[in-house]
Amino acid sequence: MAQTIRYGIIGCGSMGREHIENLKALAGTQVTAIADPHAASRAAALEILPAGVQVFEHHQALLDSGLCDAVVIATPNFTHIEMMRAALKTDLHILVEKPLVTRIEDGVEMVAQAQGRKGIVWVAQEYRYMPPVAEMIRMAHAGAVGKLHQVAIREHREPFYPKVDDWNRFSANTGGTLVEKCCHYFNLMDLILGEKPVRVFASGGQRVNHLTEEYGGRRPDILDSAYVIVEYASGARAMLDLCMFAENSVDNEHVVIVGDEGKLESLLPSLTLRHGRREDWGRRETWGQPSGTGKGVAVRRVWDTNIKYAGQHFGASFIEHQHFAAAIRNGTPPEITLEEGLRSVATGLAAHRSIETGRAVLMSEILPAGW
Repeated sequence: MAQTIRYGIIGCGSMGREHIENLKALAGTQVTAIADPHAASRAAALEILPAGVQVFEHHQALLDSGLCDAVVIATPNFTHIEMMRAALKTDLHILVEKPLVTRIEDGVEMVAQAQGRKGIVWVAQEYRYMPPVAEMIRMAHAGAVGKLHQVAIREHREPFYPKVDDWNRFSANTGGTLVEKCCHYFNLMDLILGEKPVRVFASGGQRVNHLTEEYGGRRPDILDSAYVIVEYASGARAMLDLCMFAENSVDNEHVVIVGDEGKLESLLPSLTLRHGRREDWGRRETWGQPSGTGKGVAVRRVWDTNIKYAGQHFGASFIEHQHFAAAIRNGTPPEITLEEGLRSVATGLAAHRSIETGRAVLMSEILPAGW
């Protein structure tokens, strides 16, 4: 591998351009080619790129060009399978955006096709790299709060942004809100607890957003609010609280890890990390100590000064690109595999099925046997 890694960007919408900005800030990388069938997206990408970048309308032309060592796939969710079918036939290194797929069978196909490839395949799940979240995970895995029992994630945010041709207004294109928006969180739950989920129960609906919108005679069908409970074989549990009409929040993302010896909390965008331990937690006579006092809770702001571009994800995409490039140079495995990416999609699909049926859904109903 030459010192400079040459990248092709397939899909130049908002997320594709976010990847371009991160790569511009990352030493030892160069965007050499872009591909997108949408002229306005190509033009927007060229505005932030230096002269000389090769432009293609079709992804296959970019893959065949010989101009790239790695590709970033940032096209609409439902097109990932088409892009990956082509990209996996090459030896190029691949970073594919979340959600990996909108249908389980497409993800299973990708996993099979990727077997034995020379290039690595990495699923973009940048939330785990946000500085306070990464630090709380490190601390939790180092035993800072004892045995882990619960994870709670709350996102209270603004509605979905407009996309090209409004593709993200329909669940058939996105996989559903709990796939499109929340696969990050389900992957985070699995990472924190170190387990695979076994059962999902959810309640949600479309309560406020997009109710009066119409696109070619079609009404959007994407959920804007939900609660999801994810259960693990050990008895550990995780919960998601999502509301997409709550932009009037101070910290719109809140991640909590609770163990038998204490608690960790990460808040964004304030980049706050809280850590508290239960005093004499093993002695029954101390259990009556009141909560909510903040006694013994350490509070600090966590940031990584090596981040050269903060972007839309508190520097997490920059850190993820650092790790992806290092894996390419060092010949090491991806940190987020196709299997992990597919499992996070499956949890979201299980949550949607739970909402539709009003019952708890086993992950074995969603994923093939052996997963």
